[in-house]
Amino acid sequence: MPLFSPRRYQAPFNPVHRDSAPMRLFTSFERFTKSVMFGCRMCGNCILQETAFVCPMTCPKGLRNGLCGGATAEECEVDPTRPCTWYVIYERAEKMGREDTLLEVNAPLDGNKTGHETWIDMIRLWRERDKGPHPIQFFTKQEQFKEEWDGFFYDLRQPDWWQGDREYHPPAYEEPVTVLEANLRTGQFTTTAEIAPPLGASGSIILKKAGWLKGLVAAANFTDNASASARMSSVASSKICLDVGLEPVMQLQARDRSRVVIESDAMGAAGLGIRNILCLTGDHHRFGPGPMSTPDQFDMDAVQILWMLRRMRDDGIYLDGRKIKRRPEWFLGAAASPFGAPPKYEALRAQKKVNAGAQFIQTQPIFDYDGFVEWLEALDKRDILDKVYVLAGLIPLRSARAAHFMADEVPGVKIPAEIVKRMDDAGDKEGQAEEGVAIALEIIEKLKSTPGLNGMHIMAVHWEAIVPRLIEESGVPKPTILSLEETKPPEIAPPNRAAPVAVTA
Repeated sequence: MPLFSPRRYQAPFNPVHRDSAPMRLFTSFERFTKSVMFGCRMCGNCILQETAFVCPMTCPKGLRNGLCGGATAEECEVDPTRPCTWYVIYERAEKMGREDTLLEVNAPLDGNKTGHETWIDMIRLWRERDKGPHPIQFFTKQEQFKEEWDGFFYDLRQPDWWQGDREYHPPAYEEPVTVLEANLRTGQFTTTAEIAPPLGASGSIILKKAGWLKGLVAAANFTDNASASARMSSVASSKICLDVGLEPVMQLQARDRSRVVIESDAMGAAGLGIRNILCLTGDHHRFGPGPMSTPDQFDMDAVQILWMLRRMRDDGIYLDGRKIKRRPEWFLGAAASPFGAPPKYEALRAQKKVNAGAQFIQTQPIFDYDGFVEWLEALDKRDILDKVYVLAGLIPLRSARAAHFMADEVPGVKIPAEIVKRMDDAGDKEGQAEEGVAIALEIIEKLKSTPGLNGMHIMAVHWEAIVPRLIEESGVPKPTILSLEETKPPEIAPPNRAAPVAVTA
């Protein structure tokens, strides 16, 4: 067991090219020493300075920018026999007063460096720098030593091709690029909904469901092989939906994709006219059907995707530095799990996504309204509600069985016991469905008047036919802008609202 980190889940990386014999000997010594202390996997880009000296590569997903939506304080979602590495990081950072260091957007790994030594590179950089840190300053000028120490390790861990930081980066454009963004800018309560991509090759079901939602929601989401289970791709589903006049939100998850494929898929979506992209890390392979694919398939995480796509859009560069002649137009989104971890941790994670480039957030389903408000207040304390549009997730329960499954088995979802009991007591199948609709309408009524909230995202889980009824009976506004040609300044507010409304329970 390492001294400072949880035990690693996967073996250390092997180098992609062979070093000289003396260098291999030195690397072996470094690997042994760092393994004993941190469970090191020899990733080639140590970020211990930013993670309270707990190695994030001991996370089964290898996440380098925060926890996933399914972990708990007791266990990792992938391997319940171990603690969540990022809970350990958050707790230790809080004790050390270093929470804000966790906001830095850390780079994905460079395959040319994995498996190789890093200490010699560190010494080489220190000798090449014109500034410190100089050891004598630790005793004579501690403030200067600390500043130069932090600057040195920042330069060491942030390669030129990445340049991650802790700052907020607003979009570099002014006019809305999607119908969803235009509707959100009006300040009106805005609704989106989810359509499950089909299992088969026919897009007819998408056409049917899009017809139900057209004119009622600002955009329709298409999941990207959720639960590690193959379906029609999100980009193909989104294109079918776009062609019938309903704007899609294409989900783009990191699992099973290299950074090259992510760039390519996102650029291809832009070429097809798909401009809303929801960036996700993705469910681990163990949640999908067998046989399970090799488990180390997370080249990037959601924060890194946001950072990369934002730079492609605003700076006009690919990750490798190539210039983009015709820049893509994207409205970038992220997911949030208000009940996945304590609100203070989830708010930090949300702020990191917003700083990286998230312009809207869609949350996991809300059943515990008071807990949701607590999460919104945590976001407000981090001063990000004026920088991002928040859409609360809503799932209409169709049966008591679904309520029990979500309450007991779905990570990041909290259903109060009284709601589960209401579903149990609702009688037969039809009665349970009606009770689920009643519960959903009660939640919507609360969401409509919640300060700091911009709308809702309905995830009907193969029950898309209920969405029109929910919208009609709840009285939520229908989208006022159905095409970008309808947007006329100054009716549309600036990209970032002037100030958030104070959030109160």
